[in-house]
Amino acid sequence: MSEMDGPAGSPVLEINELRMVYGGRAVVDGLTFQVKRGEIFGLLGPNGAGKTTTLSIVEGLVRPVSGGARVDGFDVRRHPFEVKARLGVQLQSSSFQPELSVEQIVRLYAGVYGVRLTREGIGRSLGTIGLGEERGKRFKQLSGGQQQRLALSIATIHSPTLLLLDEPTAGLDPQSRRALWNRIEGLRSGGSSILLTTHSMEEAQAVCDRVAIMDHGVLITVGTPAELISKHKDDPDVLAVAHGQVTLEDVFIGLTGSEIHD
Repeated sequence: MSEMDGPAGSPVLEINELRMVYGGRAVVDGLTFQVKRGEIFGLLGPNGAGKTTTLSIVEGLVRPVSGGARVDGFDVRRHPFEVKARLGVQLQSSSFQPELSVEQIVRLYAGVYGVRLTREGIGRSLGTIGLGEERGKRFKQLSGGQQQRLALSIATIHSPTLLLLDEPTAGLDPQSRRALWNRIEGLRSGGSSILLTTHSMEEAQAVCDRVAIMDHGVLITVGTPAELISKHKDDPDVLAVAHGQVTLEDVFIGLTGSEIHD
């Protein structure tokens, strides 16, 4: 089996001793973890923990001081084109040309990725995300939830091996958030692996197979949500912030501190 085939059981993403420094301060410091093939993996941490920097390194937008990352076996620095072909990315605030229609945006990005879509195919694709009736609307006319659904659809238009989601449901109402959760689950069922950042412990517990908690650029703990609760439920710092039965949010605050991070 070739490197491109992605052998079953091999990690789709490998982060190894990653280190990044800004202004003399390490924002990512010796970070190591793996995302398994077919897994939804949550990267959790307070503001400034290094989550977005980590995603930027995987995307190839930032060059680390040391360490590295591999996507589907390809080093992100040595094989940038192979990596980009396997990545789909949705940022917290995805923005498209506001005057373009939904259909024009789909056609534009399908062309960028070399994906052939007929008018009927576009209609079916938009129908699956509840935008079939909005194909003629301009992007700026869509609601926040509709914009996020379109952004996720564009990020996956080329069936990426690994999907990076940075706060994908930030600012959405409960209905829109649940709809995106279902969409993320569907993408995993379709063969994509997903790395997402989120501040929502409810979201992490609902959709993630495993989560990693990091703070000040350092990985603190990793495991399934249930494993992390079981592992840390008796930690004094966790018990100090718990109200009743220990939750994933209690574990998160107990391990990263209760101070507000700007």
